[in-house]
Amino acid sequence: MVRRAGEGWEVAVIEPPGEASAGHRAKKSSQKMVLALPKGLVDPGEKPEQTALREVREETGLVTTAITKLGDVKYVYVRSWGDGERVFKIVSFFLLRYVSGEIDDVTSEMRVEVKRATWILLDEAPRKLTYRGERDMVKRAQEYLKSHSEVEHGTR
Repeated sequence: MVRRAGEGWEVAVIEPPGEASAGHRAKKSSQKMVLALPKGLVDPGEKPEQTALREVREETGLVTTAITKLGDVKYVYVRSWGDGERVFKIVSFFLLRYVSGEIDDVTSEMRVEVKRATWILLDEAPRKLTYRGERDMVKRAQEYLKSHSEVEHGTR
């Protein structure tokens, strides 16, 4: 989810609640704040693009419009709860443009998933986002925006 600001493009990111991520290298300390892109499960009868719009609204408080699909990230993780089962996930990412709303205007129920939502400069996102697949999607968004000037002018 991007918007044009005085310094350039900004992207909306979330900080999940809980402990900082000790599994990722931090520059000055042993722990680093986790910053991620909004995402979530596809509801029954919902298309992935609709999910992206809904999840961004729920997790950031922002209303957006879809520009294009950026791609999919596939990964496996082991559940840290219950049976410790290996889970295969595919996350589809879309480039969305800001329409309205205030960042971090989320319901109290959503605070279980989102400690805070904030804007960061798109150019800084590849260094600040915690997960490699999300950093790759931000780079795709940067490339798309550079080659599609109509997005900047709001015609797309």
